[in-house]
Amino acid sequence: MMTSKMTGLEAIDAMFADTKEQNRAAFLPYFPIGYPNYAESIEAIVGMAEVGVDGFEIGMPFSDPLADGPVVQAATQIALENGTTVRDCIRAVRELRARGVHQPMLLMGYLNPILAYGIENFVRDAKAAGTNGLIVPDLPPEEGVLLAEVCHREGLALVFFLAPTSSNERMELVSKQASGFIYVVALTGVTGVRTELPPDLTDFIERLRKHTDKKLVMGFGISTPEQARRVGSLLDGFIVGSALVKAGKEGAAKAIELATTLRQALD
Repeated sequence: MMTSKMTGLEAIDAMFADTKEQNRAAFLPYFPIGYPNYAESIEAIVGMAEVGVDGFEIGMPFSDPLADGPVVQAATQIALENGTTVRDCIRAVRELRARGVHQPMLLMGYLNPILAYGIENFVRDAKAAGTNGLIVPDLPPEEGVLLAEVCHREGLALVFFLAPTSSNERMELVSKQASGFIYVVALTGVTGVRTELPPDLTDFIERLRKHTDKKLVMGFGISTPEQARRVGSLLDGFIVGSALVKAGKEGAAKAIELATTLRQALD
């Protein structure tokens, strides 16, 4: 559980220590701010926190979300049409803390809006609101030095991605640069619900473990309790996005319901 004295990184480490003690993977839902509207997005996240998920990937909508599949793209487009800004997303984290959400929260968004806001200001404001880390899908580790330095100074995690196509050199570089955890992309392509997980997932994870001792959290494609259980036996954590966003189209209740079944599958 997060305490106010912990840095962002320490709270994430504590989350993994807790789930390891419970002999299960950490479950981190993704949900975008402003979808289907601002109030419902807050209710969805508060509700998921209450059913005992372990942390959150808080989506910051962007007009050109390269890594996102059609479900998340459509949702973030709605959020943008609702007028959701980076400032709103930071405000949402502050509001969620005030509503009693104690789990680690990582802001997930693309580089352009962060640059427009100003890296120093963005990291400082995000931290002051109660953010624990950042996930920036279009930031390659080779170009992430400035953001990594600011995050390191402020005690925030900065998550980078690895995919089955990543070379050994890439794995070494990401292991060096990433903090908090490494985001394991289960398959090549964009986010989205998949009916089954890739058959060579175990080999990929074994190869990764040879190059890093960082925590591994998988995203891209997890949508059912069975998949959650399988991934939970292989990795330190998993992220569910598209399935929750799809469920949340009509409002918070359905997203909370799905998050509840996914969380219960881990016990």
